[in-house]
Amino acid sequence: MRTERPWPRVERSVSTGYVPPGWPERVRPPGAPDWELTATEFLLDCCPADYRRYRLLRRHPVVLARFAAVFVEAQERASREGLAGVRMSLADLVAPEVIAGAVEVWSQQQAFLARLRREVTMVEEALRGRRFVPTM
Repeated sequence: MRTERPWPRVERSVSTGYVPPGWPERVRPPGAPDWELTATEFLLDCCPADYRRYRLLRRHPVVLARFAAVFVEAQERASREGLAGVRMSLADLVAPEVIAGAVEVWSQQQAFLARLRREVTMVEEALRGRRFVPTM
């Protein structure tokens, strides 16, 4: 199930460079005008809201990328733990169909977080200087 994104799609220009499949839609390709600004906004949206108050993270996107990666990885671990324990922790509280629904929600969240982790990783690699090239 694909949800509609709340932000506009960033147009990809051939002159700005290649981005690999799975690159975040709202982040401009490395080398494009304001690409680091779009990367910063994307990364801040991956983090807790209070990270926005730290000027250092806005001024140093590569540091922000590391913070975002650690945070998303922690969310993934928590999601795995939540899924592993949801049946036992809710068995005496809600009907089996509610538990099945909760399992489905955890599964969807895990898939979302896996995609988000890949996106954050690609942006972090680009901020560290990696140039992506098409492969055959």
